[in-house]
Amino acid sequence: MRKLSLNKLLLSCFVSGISLLNLTAQEGQVNITEDNKITKLLELKSEMSSDNEIGDRYKIQLFYGNNGEANEVIKEYRSKFEYPSIIAYEAPNYKVWVGNFRNRLEADRALLKIKENFPSAFIPKPRRK
Repeated sequence: MRKLSLNKLLLSCFVSGISLLNLTAQEGQVNITEDNKITKLLELKSEMSSDNEIGDRYKIQLFYGNNGEANEVIKEYRSKFEYPSIIAYEAPNYKVWVGNFRNRLEADRALLKIKENFPSAFIPKPRRK
């Protein structure tokens, strides 16, 4: 009797397993329509991003002074770090700026590393365009 109920149990498991295999998912189709203005805005944002014209960007200033010293500072910096760097002229002095960080948190993290070699480095307030 025990053997018979075990066979019935196995048979019912087998039959329910086969019936589950025959299940199929529902199929559907999604149509997305996009306004032409979105494409134009994305192109404009892409152009502005490549020209660094978007919003508030944070930079780290390493040096403020004459051109000769600015060149020495930027050479030393480039031998140690890989963030982008530039020398900017603001009459009558030159500034060595590092990075182009999207937010203050990214700039602060980089500043901690940079201050080990350039202790006078700081983050100036970003300019609004």
